[in-house]
Amino acid sequence: MKAIFISYNQAYHEEILEIMSKNNIKGYTYWDVVRGRGSRGGEPHLGDHAWPTLNAAILSIVEEEKAEPFMQQLHQLDIKSEAMGLRAFAWSVEATV
Repeated sequence: MKAIFISYNQAYHEEILEIMSKNNIKGYTYWDVVRGRGSRGGEPHLGDHAWPTLNAAILSIVEEEKAEPFMQQLHQLDIKSEAMGLRAFAWSVEATV
């Protein structure tokens, strides 16, 4: 199993859910308001008067064989509009209950 954490501009939400659906990824935890600043440039997403955009985040635990295709599709979404902001991270899950 892999844990995949995605932090993204809120405008990507429906597209990310569509990618998840196409990959038969059903379970996730969603945070609708996430503030932050990326490490590769781009504008901060802080929800204030100077930086009004906001991020959202999803954490999903997926089967090993689904992780790489899912990450690749997220990457393709990101490169379509890099200025909007999307980062995904995957790590191994040792146990679940």
